[in-house]
Amino acid sequence: MSQVSLPQSLNKDLPLTALAPMQDVTNLWFMKVIAHYGSPDYFFTEYFRVNETSRLNKSILTAITENDTGRPVFAQMIGESIPDLVRTAQELCGYNIAGIDLNMGCPAPRIYRKNVGGGLLLSPEKVDRILGELRSAVNDRPFTVKMRLGFKNTDTFYQILDLINRHKIDLLSLHGRTVLDQYHGPVKYDLIAEAVKQVNCPVLANGNIYSAAQALSVLSQTGAAGVMVGRWAIGNPWIFEQIRQALRCEPITPVSLVEVRNYIQRLWQTPEAPNIPERARVGYLKMFLNYIALSVDAEGHFLRLMRKTQTEVELFTLCDRVLLADTTQTLALAPFGV
Repeated sequence: MSQVSLPQSLNKDLPLTALAPMQDVTNLWFMKVIAHYGSPDYFFTEYFRVNETSRLNKSILTAITENDTGRPVFAQMIGESIPDLVRTAQELCGYNIAGIDLNMGCPAPRIYRKNVGGGLLLSPEKVDRILGELRSAVNDRPFTVKMRLGFKNTDTFYQILDLINRHKIDLLSLHGRTVLDQYHGPVKYDLIAEAVKQVNCPVLANGNIYSAAQALSVLSQTGAAGVMVGRWAIGNPWIFEQIRQALRCEPITPVSLVEVRNYIQRLWQTPEAPNIPERARVGYLKMFLNYIALSVDAEGHFLRLMRKTQTEVELFTLCDRVLLADTTQTLALAPFGV
């Protein structure tokens, strides 16, 4: 089985960019919002849970079937039942997907305790079987993997990289921490560089890509084919365009806090909004604001006050006070305290 060509990138002369799959974040609406500010080369869906009784999640499916961003969308799966992973991959290949992505890195304890996501890294023999069966099933589309350096250490790292080669994976997204590290501690970009040397497919470097300057630094350190940005794209949806500007050695266009206020309004106006209670909507928006606040206010006042708000009126009154007070203020190019 030979490797399959990846979808065309936006700029064939520049490294790749991708929005990392994030559960409860990277839905159709958020992909559209990101596209409004500058799409990455590739999108990845939230994961489709796969088990004996699973069916394709209709909400996640809309990120494929109703996606008008013009960018390729990879369908991500999470599971460990080989027949059901094969069944689901074949079903997904009936849709307009860029490829199938297997989640081997999710660090949520409720996930890895089921031996899926990051939990798979504890069992290279199981990984070998899963990759072999899925590669046979997904033979006319790219088959990609998202993983971490290991579960609690890097003992199986090189063994699993060998499996990536053996099963001719088409793209590897590698987060440079272990599963138990979750999102804490330094990212081991040196081990991403080792993976770049060892595997025969392009590698996307993932983990704490918080700015365009950091993206360039990571590309330089790792030799990766591109970068995958997750949480920091929530706080700065302009980041993919900024990365392209930096790669072209162009000055990065400043983002006014007025534009940030407009972005927050866009996030609030999710199509499901009329069916969601106000308290739940405020809570959902705060998840995004946790990241936005880190580039708005170095002192952390906005973050602290935002977390205390409970109603739409309180939240937006605060946003107006902080973001519209001085129309010359701009979003920091990197989050404060990083």
